[in-house]
Amino acid sequence: MRRGGKRDIAQEITNLIIEKIEQGVLPWRRPWRTFGAEGRPLRAGGQAYTGINSILLWAIADGNGHRSRFWMTGRQAQELGGRVLKSARAAPSVYFNTMRKAVGPTLAGEDGGVRFIRFMRSYLVYNCDDIEGLPARFYPDPLEMVAPSPSEHQAAIDAFFGPIPIDMRQGGNRAYYSPGGDYVQMPPKAAFISSDHHAATLAHELAHATGASHRLAREFGRRFGDKAYAFEEVVADMTSGMICSDLGLPCELHDSHASYISHWVNILKADKSAIITAAAKAEQAYKWLASWSAKPRQSERPESHEAPLPANA
Repeated sequence: MRRGGKRDIAQEITNLIIEKIEQGVLPWRRPWRTFGAEGRPLRAGGQAYTGINSILLWAIADGNGHRSRFWMTGRQAQELGGRVLKSARAAPSVYFNTMRKAVGPTLAGEDGGVRFIRFMRSYLVYNCDDIEGLPARFYPDPLEMVAPSPSEHQAAIDAFFGPIPIDMRQGGNRAYYSPGGDYVQMPPKAAFISSDHHAATLAHELAHATGASHRLAREFGRRFGDKAYAFEEVVADMTSGMICSDLGLPCELHDSHASYISHWVNILKADKSAIITAAAKAEQAYKWLASWSAKPRQSERPESHEAPLPANA
């Protein structure tokens, strides 16, 4: 979609995500199982995409049937000895920047100072399936789609969740995070179909716990109003998917929360920037939880974490 002669990238991203959800596909889940090489989309240098770029390129790769995790610009492909196929379909990769704008003098004649304006830009990238002649590392080896043993990843699951300094309790028949008590309640592990299902559900509830005021202080601003609950559920679902990807778990483990999917579609249709905010919040929650697997329990706000998004994001 174009507005005033310029691409409306936020609207294009939102339209794609809405299309996937209305098809019954959660883009931040399904691609991780169908990729030839599992894991997040990667830049030419091997760095994982984050935030909305991760979600967007996963969704596009899923829709186009791509197997490679790698994406790059046409110039990068040329520098590596490759050639973009004529049939290739480019995808947008977005980034944010800040510009300085001088503020005019006040009524009293005083200097108004400088105002910083944050804006979004995009450039085009291609999946390496649509580029020929690249080094072999950019193309995945064929993988058998065999479901892993339920206990195959148990060591990784324990190493990830064990150090997280959040009270995790077991018992009953409900999984939830209690804001008042600041704890995560889980049914007994034996009640789950597999340990992988247990891990995915635990990841979802721990994602909710990261939003507490003494952790990431996650708020959604006034524009979400009474839809904040649905928004929080999708953030938690995205975070769980990211964790499952890192641990090598099947992606479709946690319920899709059909009761709020239609509500979420309504949010996206009303606010084109909502998906971008959701992806950023999920990325923060994932990084907060993932940091503990390599750090000792010392505090609940590791210095290495990014600052939370503004409350009105």
